[in-house]
Amino acid sequence: MHDARPLRAKSARHGETEGELLTAHSLTTLRRADTITARIGCIPDLPPRFPLWLRAASFLHDTGKAAEGLQRQIGNTDDPPKIWGERHEVLSLGFLLTVLAALPEEEILWIATGVVTHHLPLTGERGRRHALLPIYNRDTAEDFAKKFGPIDADTVQDLTDWLHTTAVNTGLIPAGPCPTLTPETLVKDAHTLFGELIDQWEWPLLEPDAEIDGITAVLLQGGVTMADRMASAHTPVHQNHPLTPAYRDRLEDRLTAHGHRLRPHQAEAARTSGHVFIRAWTGSGKTEAALLWALRNLQEMTAAGQGTPRIFYLLPYLAAINAMVRRLEDDLHAQGEIGVSHSHAASYYLSRALEDECPTDAQALAAARKSLSQENATRLFRELIRVGTPYQPLRGTLAGPAHSSVLLDTTNSLFILDELHAYDPRRLGMILAMMRFWERLGGRFAIVSATLPDALQEAIRTALTHQVRLIEPPEGTVFPRRHRLSIRRHTLRSPEAIAEMTGRLEAGEALLVVANNRPTARALYRELGPIARRIHGGPDAAIMLHSRYRRDHRADIEDRIRHRYKNGHEDRKGGLLVATQTVEVSLDVDFDSVHAACAPMDALCQRFGRVNRSGARPPADVIVHAPQYMPRRGEPGFFADGVYPKQPVALAWNILQRHHADIIDEAMITTWLNEIYANTDGSWGASWRTELEHFKERFTEAFLTWTEPFRDRSELKDDFDAMFDGKEAILTTDRDEYARRLATDNGRRPGRLLAEDLLIPIAGNTETTWDDNLKVHIINAEYDKENGLGTVRR
Repeated sequence: MHDARPLRAKSARHGETEGELLTAHSLTTLRRADTITARIGCIPDLPPRFPLWLRAASFLHDTGKAAEGLQRQIGNTDDPPKIWGERHEVLSLGFLLTVLAALPEEEILWIATGVVTHHLPLTGERGRRHALLPIYNRDTAEDFAKKFGPIDADTVQDLTDWLHTTAVNTGLIPAGPCPTLTPETLVKDAHTLFGELIDQWEWPLLEPDAEIDGITAVLLQGGVTMADRMASAHTPVHQNHPLTPAYRDRLEDRLTAHGHRLRPHQAEAARTSGHVFIRAWTGSGKTEAALLWALRNLQEMTAAGQGTPRIFYLLPYLAAINAMVRRLEDDLHAQGEIGVSHSHAASYYLSRALEDECPTDAQALAAARKSLSQENATRLFRELIRVGTPYQPLRGTLAGPAHSSVLLDTTNSLFILDELHAYDPRRLGMILAMMRFWERLGGRFAIVSATLPDALQEAIRTALTHQVRLIEPPEGTVFPRRHRLSIRRHTLRSPEAIAEMTGRLEAGEALLVVANNRPTARALYRELGPIARRIHGGPDAAIMLHSRYRRDHRADIEDRIRHRYKNGHEDRKGGLLVATQTVEVSLDVDFDSVHAACAPMDALCQRFGRVNRSGARPPADVIVHAPQYMPRRGEPGFFADGVYPKQPVALAWNILQRHHADIIDEAMITTWLNEIYANTDGSWGASWRTELEHFKERFTEAFLTWTEPFRDRSELKDDFDAMFDGKEAILTTDRDEYARRLATDNGRRPGRLLAEDLLIPIAGNTETTWDDNLKVHIINAEYDKENGLGTVRR
């Protein structure tokens, strides 16, 4: 380069004297694009040249940073830094027609689409972020050139020479003489291409292939964004899958050592291709069956050119997610190779880093920095297996520069959905709509459950286009009868219930009590907690868990529960856990009995599954108490304990009354679920189907329609988040500590992570005060570490 200062892509990072070279960043981004294209493979329906477009766009995405204004902005000139105010990605377009002249014009337009959309929405001025169209769309060629200011001719030609040579060497273009490019031609070509892009994408697509073109555009945007972020982070990504044939070998060796072998449903899963339902009793090895299925399909998809499929293990609750990460790390011998994909991921890593420690501020800060590195690595798509809720990958439908990379990452992937509940048609409808889209992009699904009603199977089969095979124990298999059902016509808080539960504690039992709402759980804990501690001794003889704790307190409670009640624990102890639905899914704990408020049958089955978990003891008591029906603010009708719609709970209660004193298993519960979801005229099952279809279509229409791929969807974010009630807040009494933690590390992200440990999940309609300085909701409420959130004061 003739300039004494070589072009830089970025300002100097903390602790460095110079920013990264533009050539180095461009090449690194291309290499990251190579990694991405190898991972995703050939995506169904997408043009076969998509990988080349992604690679070329990633390589050329930042070339507009050659402008002197941008170099001054990042401190790479002799003049004091000054904000440039223009968009480098728009100027980057000017290099394409020259460097990629050997490619067809149509392909150059696709590559230009990837280049120009990697930071801001192209269209959609209605959104919250600035879009490129209103910034440049009315400019004449002369006005356009003036905006970008001076560009050194030698710098442009030197960069063009390097780009051409590198493009030839990396297979982007065929060999040929190096072209000439002047600053005037650069700006003119950028203006021309930008106009063509606006003509292509400003209005809804109407052509026969409009939907495919829209999807292609969004996924191309996602690929360039992902490659750029990976390159900027300098974070290595995993290329060797942690799920290998060695997993099956170790599993079979472990079973053989105990005189066992793979169960029939596990062996069948291991040889099944495509979508599956895996239905078997709790403790029968469904997780192992799902992993064996994933191994078979992973190998098959890789051989078919579908890259290296990512595995998404999706669960409903955070507590279950954290436990599953540990389990997969152990089972796959993959420490540090399982990603955590949920909104509290950094807090999860922080709690693991600080386990069994009482850290100083310096230690906590160091742990926070490490936790953020792990979280950021996960967000940059490092791991090939990720555990999370369905709603994290669902957010990819928001598209745009912020989310389109999430969408691309889910193509040609394997999804294990553990305990997918049917009774909430809104959330299920969203998931089914997304499953259909993921299938279209090469995805395969395993739906894993102890109970899988016919209605849910039917809904999933209707949503998908390919066959879904049901895998279950062979006909005639006797399911373990682990539970004896009893019903009580009094409520969970009645004096009769308290007396019975006290008797169980006095008999030395490990007792689980599951309420439908938090006020009931707190009231029961106040009454039964002192009794349990008097009988069994120690603070952990009575524990409460619900969803309204500070993050740090909840992590501690979950650890205490696992330590005392872990399934298979040799030193079994009596005691009490009072919980809400947060205890239902995938917590590998074992109790002697449960007293539960009546809820939808799907949820009750999960509650029963925490009792006599391995079936090693005689049938244990599962006692269900009558619900109280009451209105819920702002909604018509009545709800069981103010939580669950009345009809499915009433149907469950009627069935349970018929089976009082029966010894039951999960096969029986599946039969009961089929009765509840029966599709007869005027039935709840019929209205459930109608609602499900409504929410599925509504989500498809709002989030899975791609005829306007670059409309800024940020205005839909609130709609998306509204589908999952909730926000987070801090207590008034924690405000000063929150501010102190935020200021840690000079206000950088590690300080925010330490502060986030003080956040409490609350309902979306809870009245709060917004603190604009701290950027957080604040509530004035009763709270303590043991009982969690109490009354929220106005």
